[in-house]
Amino acid sequence: MAMIEVGFERQNFHPLKRKSALLLKLIAVVFAVLLFCEFLIYYLVIFQCNWPEVKTTAYDGEQASREPVLKAMFLADTHLLGEFLGHWLDKLRREWQMERAFQTALWLLQPEVVFILGDVFDEGKWSTPEAWADDVERFQKMFRHPSHVQLKVVAGNHDIGFHYEMNTYKVERFEKVFSSERLFSWKGINFVMVNSVALNGDGCGICSEAEAELIEVSHRLNCSREHYPLYRRSDANCSGDDAAPPEERDIPFKENYDVLSREASQKLLWWLQPRLVLSGHTHSACEVHHGGRVPELSVPSFSWRNRNNPSFIMGSITPTDYALSKCYLPREDVVLVIYCGAVGFLVVLTLSHLGLLASPFLSGLNLLRKRKTR
Repeated sequence: MAMIEVGFERQNFHPLKRKSALLLKLIAVVFAVLLFCEFLIYYLVIFQCNWPEVKTTAYDGEQASREPVLKAMFLADTHLLGEFLGHWLDKLRREWQMERAFQTALWLLQPEVVFILGDVFDEGKWSTPEAWADDVERFQKMFRHPSHVQLKVVAGNHDIGFHYEMNTYKVERFEKVFSSERLFSWKGINFVMVNSVALNGDGCGICSEAEAELIEVSHRLNCSREHYPLYRRSDANCSGDDAAPPEERDIPFKENYDVLSREASQKLLWWLQPRLVLSGHTHSACEVHHGGRVPELSVPSFSWRNRNNPSFIMGSITPTDYALSKCYLPREDVVLVIYCGAVGFLVVLTLSHLGLLASPFLSGLNLLRKRKTR
């Protein structure tokens, strides 16, 4: 009787062992795919980005001096979803992507300053105080950074509304969190941060308050700046005959809506005399040369919600020169293909263990054995 009981227990043990082995394999595959798609792929892709080389030797008459290089990251249009239009799954997916991309870039590239060029939030223009506080808290978690890294943020139309829906409360609410400074200087380089939403008042070209503030910044630049400032604003101006987008040509940008009016652009160029303009808002890469000499580069969106291939700009900047390069983030379609492939592999593995599908490995092994026995 004892022998019969032992045999029965061994008979039940084999199916249990096979199920445990299958479960362990499934868990291992799921863990490996999640680890790669949600963590490692960001390191793999961003590791390929390098700071562009820039000339660091400046000549003052007959003397040569070595200029310090400032490493700056420029990203735009994060569009953190709000409580009205943001589905929880969309929030989770897109915000995790941006958080992992930003934290990985900070760790690998070690920038000294990061600029976010407008549209930080998607629903800032109409969010309630409670929703605003929640959005700000999520932003601060996602874009946390060491104390030695400067983070500069400029308002976009989704943060405070277009000129016809913007008001003092929305502007002050934004500036309470992100500061209201317009002129930022570091290592002899001047950055002018302009919210161009305020420059598109109905019929006024540039509104009087914004005009007065910009004239004051212009005076400060003329009194204290190094000869070549760097100027930045939040909405791109890729329109007109001189537009030459490097990636997407024939993009319809509506003047005074998607871009500044030509009059406003000319005044800004006259007052600030920049050597480079970096802007956001269009979600796409676009390059235009103002007057044939001042380049303006529109920075693509940082979020999968707006682009399948988000990216940011890396700038090596000195008081007399600069060099830019684009750093791409992981493509969303590549991540989805990996997940779909993993699901297919798990299905095949499960069916194979259940005996409903012959394992390709075992089939090949059996075929090889048959050939050897002949």
